[in-house]
Amino acid sequence: MRDGGRRVARGLGAALALAALAGAVCAPAAAQSAPSAAADSVTVQAAEPDGVRQRAAALVAEMSTAEQASSIVMGHIGGTDPEALRAYMQSGLGGFILMGGNIPATESELRTLTAALTVDPALPPLIAVDQEGGVVSRLPWDAYAASSTLKNAPVDETAGAFAARGALVARAGITVDFGTVADVPADPGSFIFARALGVDPQAAADRTAAATDAQEEFLASTLKHFPGHGAAPGDSHHAIPSTSITKAQWRAADGVPFAAGIEAGASLLMYGHLAYTAVDSRPASLSAEWHRIAREELGFEGVAVTDDLGMLLSSGDPAYADPVANGVAAVAAGNDLVLMIAGSDAQTASRMAAGIAAAVDAGTLPAERLADAATRVLALRLQLSAATASWAVCSDCTPAG
Repeated sequence: MRDGGRRVARGLGAALALAALAGAVCAPAAAQSAPSAAADSVTVQAAEPDGVRQRAAALVAEMSTAEQASSIVMGHIGGTDPEALRAYMQSGLGGFILMGGNIPATESELRTLTAALTVDPALPPLIAVDQEGGVVSRLPWDAYAASSTLKNAPVDETAGAFAARGALVARAGITVDFGTVADVPADPGSFIFARALGVDPQAAADRTAAATDAQEEFLASTLKHFPGHGAAPGDSHHAIPSTSITKAQWRAADGVPFAAGIEAGASLLMYGHLAYTAVDSRPASLSAEWHRIAREELGFEGVAVTDDLGMLLSSGDPAYADPVANGVAAVAAGNDLVLMIAGSDAQTASRMAAGIAAAVDAGTLPAERLADAATRVLALRLQLSAATASWAVCSDCTPAG
């Protein structure tokens, strides 16, 4: 992970700063919709410990191929029954994504639910949510500023809003936020426009870096949707948007916020189902070249995750009609974590894992690629489970100033 050591030096300071500000999580406007949390605390994650990747690699080496495959699948089922969700996670999945139908009425109930997802306390799964705020907001008690206003506000307001949002998400027991939209849509008609943090590359980059830096004190943040929806018109929920701009043009424009977020230390990079045809005719989520660019040219060292692979099915392109084949192709391209929600059921994640393991056994997916993906995911899980500080949320705070 890039610049991982900064968390040890700054994590406790950021936590204390937020507690002192008292407006970050306990501002009156937020308190109206957020439950009282006088005894609740947020854990501030430590920097990646020395040797954590080596430890992860050693654990992966002891796993079977099937276990490695399960560890790189982030699953999903609906409902808010903690026991049902715990039973679902018994198969050894590496993560779970919470959607709107998983969010109970209160924050305390959500904490019970997220706790149930952890089968092995020594190695908690990645528990993720799409909590951008505003248009995409799974937690109804998140009243902090979102992109609709932040894109026109000073950068420090983005930092404050995402620090508060990151703390709110983390105290619910969620460790990954797919929440930072680094796309640069200049067209107000774009489906992603209302969710983006800026309408030009530098403004988006400044806010992307600020949001990343703020969230990473509390959880693993994610940049999405690499390499960017701005240049490729269309909605990837229903099609595979494409653009013919060159890599040089991308690097000077749509790539700028992603480079800034990577430099700021984002833990995950989410690959979009969109094609920059001058670079690769395939969607970036299935493109080895876009993974190479992120790793070798932008210096990304964290976990590469697909956008929902179910969206490829929704595109209607017959080349992507097999969800398991899409999962195998995604891992082969360089993704470390595969995610499928749309069109899935309680068996989908297990089928995906079985298909990935079968591809390794058949020699069509290199065993080394699976082991590398599992090691990256496991290293992040180990890192997130190592806490160094916490701060309490008061129930009757007043904003500073």
